[in-house]
Amino acid sequence: MTKKNVWIASVATPIMIVALLLFAGSRKLTAADIPAPGSAAVQIDNFVFGPQAITVPTGTTVTWTNHDDIPHTVVSTDGVFKSKVRDTDEKFSFTFDKPGTYAYYCSIHPKMTGKVVVQ
Repeated sequence: MTKKNVWIASVATPIMIVALLLFAGSRKLTAADIPAPGSAAVQIDNFVFGPQAITVPTGTTVTWTNHDDIPHTVVSTDGVFKSKVRDTDEKFSFTFDKPGTYAYYCSIHPKMTGKVVVQ
């Protein structure tokens, strides 16, 4: 193999693996799933907030999207934010302007919990 072929193989293989992992899931990734700068995304799927814990800088807007077939809420344990009931594919966003740790849960399914750490 030439140096060029070795380089192409070393670059192409990781890219192909990432592409396969992205498209192997049951749900396709869309542009709406990729957060914009100054934002972060949490998916609600299969009765889980994912990721369950995220760390973001001050001023970040976090958007939760319900991908379950049943309704969920996003409610902070300290009363800082509270969504209405979100049906399938509905979103809720909140901008975190102060540093701290914000625990939250689904008021319909209290065992569903998550945390946003703002630095």
